[in-house]
Amino acid sequence: MTENRRQRTEDREEKKEVRWTKKDLISLEELSREEIELIFNTAESFKEVSTREIKKVPALRGKTIANVFFESSTRTRTSFELAAKRLSADTVNFSSSDSSTSKGESLRDTAKNIEAMHVDTIVMRHSSSGSAEYLARSIRAGVVNAGDGIHEHPTQGLLDIFTIREKKKSLEGVKVCLVGDILHSRVARSNIWGLKKLGAKVTVCGPPTLIPKRIEELGVSVSYDLDKVIGDQDVLNILRIQLERQQGAFFPSIREYAAEYGISRERLQKARPDVIIMHPGPVNRGVELAGEVADGPHSVILDQVTNGVAVRMAVLFLTTMVER
Repeated sequence: MTENRRQRTEDREEKKEVRWTKKDLISLEELSREEIELIFNTAESFKEVSTREIKKVPALRGKTIANVFFESSTRTRTSFELAAKRLSADTVNFSSSDSSTSKGESLRDTAKNIEAMHVDTIVMRHSSSGSAEYLARSIRAGVVNAGDGIHEHPTQGLLDIFTIREKKKSLEGVKVCLVGDILHSRVARSNIWGLKKLGAKVTVCGPPTLIPKRIEELGVSVSYDLDKVIGDQDVLNILRIQLERQQGAFFPSIREYAAEYGISRERLQKARPDVIIMHPGPVNRGVELAGEVADGPHSVILDQVTNGVAVRMAVLFLTTMVER
């Protein structure tokens, strides 16, 4: 056997042996390239389920998923609930307003009480960075991070990257620009970790006040001028301006931000003909994206939503079925 053939055989065998062993999904920083690809391959097999007349498979029949959201959410919460139901899991929903945390109960005690009801996996969104990791160490049930403070939002990162791979066929060498509020964005952090591990070239672009210090240490390029970099990008992932997380005046006005960093029809003409436009939602139309761009042929925003269900089905299946 030649050296090249031996190497290809070894590569195939190595890929074959990849198994999911984690009860939790806390961040993309902690995942290997192979684990991310395993999630994507699993998501591909589940994506077809949503096109059926009866949108269900019995993969998690008899399992219980709890959605525990201490921050408001529409897309993420609904996506996780649909994902669980399409896997035939039972679901229960908690929010901070109707849970005992509003009466002073600690996060750990709330989770322990939920776990005592024999819940298998807890999907949690919380305003404190590190809360998902803390919870995962405190309970035996699985924990899936649906966004913790400004730390990470791993399933959003996964569905974004899955969508890019679907449209561009490969991540290797693909140029992705994350535009906007990088400082407060857990989505940006998850995207950076995942994209870099899969071989993409990442640029972050936004006002200097919204770019974290030393972010270049994560292996990304930094630009403060969108017009200078837009023509070289395969993907523009436009982030929402998170006014609820900003305690200071990071830019003079919304109008000025839109003029410098919003994707208008005119600015889009400077981009590559095959560029794709992404946004994690909700879109502030006329600020981050012009309406005709959000609804135009370059936009894959609704593909992201569709893929979010498949990716979350994969994550719930893999984490819930791990032996504990």
